Amino acid sequence: MARVTVVPVMLMLSFFWHKTLFSTSLPSGQPDVVDALGLHNVLWSTKHESKVILSWNNNLTKEETEKYTVKYILSYKFFNTTEEIKERLQEKKKIIHLELHSGFNAKVKTQLFAKETGDIIKESGWTEYTYKAPPVYIQNLSCIIYNISFFNCTWHIKAEAPEDIQIFSSYRHVGKDFECQQYIKNARKKNIGCHMKEIYFQPSRKINLNITVRDLRNNSGGLSYYKAFTPDTIEKLNPPINVSVSLENRSILIHWKPPPTIGSARKKCFLYQVKITDHKIVDVTAEKYEYPFHKRANKCAAQVRVKKEVCTRNKIWSEWSEPVFIHNEKTVDVMLLSLTLFCLLILLGVLLICVCRRYKCLEVITMPVPHPPDNIKTWLAADETDHQKQMSMQMEMHSEVTMGIPEENGEKYNQQQKCLKESGLEDL
Repeated sequence: MARVTVVPVMLMLSFFWHKTLFSTSLPSGQPDVVDALGLHNVLWSTKHESKVILSWNNNLTKEETEKYTVKYILSYKFFNTTEEIKERLQEKKKIIHLELHSGFNAKVKTQLFAKETGDIIKESGWTEYTYKAPPVYIQNLSCIIYNISFFNCTWHIKAEAPEDIQIFSSYRHVGKDFECQQYIKNARKKNIGCHMKEIYFQPSRKINLNITVRDLRNNSGGLSYYKAFTPDTIEKLNPPINVSVSLENRSILIHWKPPPTIGSARKKCFLYQVKITDHKIVDVTAEKYEYPFHKRANKCAAQVRVKKEVCTRNKIWSEWSEPVFIHNEKTVDVMLLSLTLFCLLILLGVLLICVCRRYKCLEVITMPVPHPPDNIKTWLAADETDHQKQMSMQMEMHSEVTMGIPEENGEKYNQQQKCLKESGLEDL
C-alpha cells in the first residue's frame, strides 16, 4: 500500500516542479502557454504617449540561441476591430501605435530554425497579453491638406463622452509645435474640427496630431490621443488645369496639365480619370486621352480628376474639372465643313492672283489717271475768270439798288425786290 501511495505523490511533485519552471503569469493576469518542448515567453508593456512598447522574453539558453536562428511570431488586434495583424520578428519588442484605440489583444510564439537548412526545429505555444488604455471619447478622425497650404481635421464625439468635456488639438511637424488656428464647433459648442491655413509641409516628414480631451469641471490634465500622418497621403489635389480639346484624325484629343502639389510633381506620380458623357470612367496615366467620335452623341462633355498613387499611397481624388464640351450631333460636321470652306477660299484666292498676273489685270486696275492737256487747262481757267467777273457785277448792282431807293417809291422798290428774287440776286 505504501508503495502505491508514493508513486502518485512523486508524480504530483514532478508536475509541480515543471509547472514552476516553465510557467509564468503575465501583467494582465493571464498565464502563458507552455509547449511540450519547454519553450515559453513572458510579455510586458511600457506606455509612452500614443505608443505602447510590447516586450517579451523566453527561457532559451545561451547555447540554444547561438545554435539556432530564433524568430518570433506576433499577432495583435485592436479592440472593436476585426482585422488581425501578424508579423514575424527577430527582435523581442514591438512598438504599437494606439492612435484612437482603447487597447488591444496580443499573442507571441517563439520559433527555432536550423541555421544550415532553415528548417523549423521547434516552437512554443502562444503567450497572450491584453492591454487596456484609458477611454477614448472621439472617433472618425480624419485630416486633409488642400490648396497646398490649408490643413483641416475633423472628428466625432462619442455618445458616451461626459457632458463637460472640451476637445483641443495641436500638431507637431519638423520639430515645431502648432496650435489650432480656428476650431469648428457643433450646436453644443463642442470642438469637432480644426481649420488651419498658410501651413507649409515637408512631404517626407510626418505630421503628429495631438487630440486632448479635458474635463472643464475639475481642470484635470485630460486624455491625449495621437495620430501620425504623412503629408503626401492626405493631400487632396486641385482638379487638373488647362483642360482642352483638339480634333485630330477622326478623334478628339483631351489634354490637361497636373495641378500643383506639396510633394513630387513627376509625371509618373499622378493617376487621372477621364469622364465622358455616357461613357465609363477611364484610368489614364498620361496627360492626354484620345476619344474616337465615330459614334455620335446628343451631348458630350469631358471632365478630368487626379490623385497620387505611384509615388505615395493616396486614396483621395480631386474634384472633377469643369466640363469641356466636345461636340453634339452637328458640331463635328460643322467643324469639318468650316475647315473645308476655309481651304477652298484660300485656293480660290491663289488662283485669282495667278490669273491676274497672267493677263495683267492688276496693271489695268492700278494704272494712274492721266493729267488733262494744256488747252483744256486754259479753257477751264478762262471759264472760271468769266464766272468770277459776272458774280462781281451782280454784287455791285445789288448794292446800288439797295442804297438808292427813296422812301416815297416803295411800290417800285417792292417790284425790284421781286425781280431780284426771280433772278436769284437777293440771296447775295
